[in-house]
Amino acid sequence: TGICMAVDTTIGASRMTVAVIDFETTGSSPGQGARATEIAVVRVERGRIVDRWSSLMNSGAWVPPFIQALTGISNEMLASAPPAEQVMRDASRFIDGCPLVAHNAAFDRAFWAAEMQRAGGSPEQQHPPFVCTVRLSRRLFPQAPNHRLGTLAAWHGLPDAGRAHRALADATTTAHLLVR
Repeated sequence: TGICMAVDTTIGASRMTVAVIDFETTGSSPGQGARATEIAVVRVERGRIVDRWSSLMNSGAWVPPFIQALTGISNEMLASAPPAEQVMRDASRFIDGCPLVAHNAAFDRAFWAAEMQRAGGSPEQQHPPFVCTVRLSRRLFPQAPNHRLGTLAAWHGLPDAGRAHRALADATTTAHLLVR
C-alpha cells in the first residue's frame, strides 16, 4: 500500500504522515440526507505540510441559500463539478492509506463514510482511523477561549489560509493547528 501504512506510529505524530481533511456539505448529517459539496486534503509529513488537494463535487444535491452564503458554494458551481463518486475515489488515492485528521472529526468521518460508500469504497476505505483536533485542543489547550477552528487559529497566531468554510482553507488551518 502507501507510504502511510509503513510509518512506525510508535515514534510519534511528528514523524508520521497523516491526511487532514475537510468537507463542505449541504447540511449537518448524511443520515438526514445532506451531501458533500467540496472536499480538501492536506498531507502532513514529519510535522510539515507537504501537499494539498481539493475539489468541488457534484452529488446532485441542492445547496440551500444559507449554506451558499456560508460557504460561497453555489448550485451553479456544482453543476460543472466532477461527480461525487469520482472525487471520492480521487481523494482516496491522494490519501493513500494515511490516518485522517479533521476538526470535529465526527462530522467529517460521517461524510467520508457515506460518500465513500456511494463511491463503492471498501470497508477499510470507508472507515479509516480518524483523529479529532477539537478533542486534542481541549486536552492540550483547555485555557483557549473556545475550540472553534477560527478561534484557535487566531489564538495561536496561525497563518491565514483563506476564506473560512471552504474546504481547502479549513483543512490547511487544521493542518497548521495539528502541527502546532
